[in-house]
Amino acid sequence: MPTSPIQFEEHDTIGENTLNVIADADKFNEWMYNTIKPFSKGKVLEIGSGLGNISNFFLKDKFEILLTDIREGYCSKLDTKFKNESSFIGTELINLTDPDFDSKFNKYFNQYDTVFALNVVEHIYDDTLALNNCYKLLKQDGHVIILVPSYQKLFNTFDKELGHYRRYTKSTLSNLFAKTNFKIIHKQYFNFMGIFGWYVTGNLLKREAIPGNQMKLYNTLVPIFKIIDKIIFNRAGLSTIIVGRK
Repeated sequence: MPTSPIQFEEHDTIGENTLNVIADADKFNEWMYNTIKPFSKGKVLEIGSGLGNISNFFLKDKFEILLTDIREGYCSKLDTKFKNESSFIGTELINLTDPDFDSKFNKYFNQYDTVFALNVVEHIYDDTLALNNCYKLLKQDGHVIILVPSYQKLFNTFDKELGHYRRYTKSTLSNLFAKTNFKIIHKQYFNFMGIFGWYVTGNLLKREAIPGNQMKLYNTLVPIFKIIDKIIFNRAGLSTIIVGRK
């Protein structure tokens, strides 16, 4: 597991390939969106928008949304992809741990009802600073929604190739929130069946990328996996979700 800050490159080949594979998993992306939608409100800012796999659903539902990323290439693609959407505010290069965060991004402080980051915080060395800076972007009573990969025992070649520092549990992510001024209003696990695919492909087979055919099969089975999550009351899952209120 990485123990020091990773210097990100402008061209994110492995990450972009992974996002492209996941982009085709429409049922899975919609499931993730519908899981966080009940906690989303008003004017929205997304941290780490990537190729807009989840942003797309917010725009379809007419949420006014600003999309952000640390890479200019992603922002350019997002501008092109969503330029004709009426509720698309635009894009911005935002790094949550920028040393000059307060001076560079203060125009966005106290402006948003919802800030969300899906599969982003695990990429950030100083996750406490990242969450504290999310706090600054929110209006009073605004919501932050954080989704991260679960269980350090599942840390494998996928995580290393994608530049992850760590994986979380509801307990460890709650501890992170405890270092901020957020009040936790919801916590859950998500995508129980994903644990087995991740473990077999990454831990046992030592693959370095998510196979496209595996993701297609998984996407087809999402209706069944959603039922399984309900049956086990979201008590375990490949992802951990916590929602906080400012």
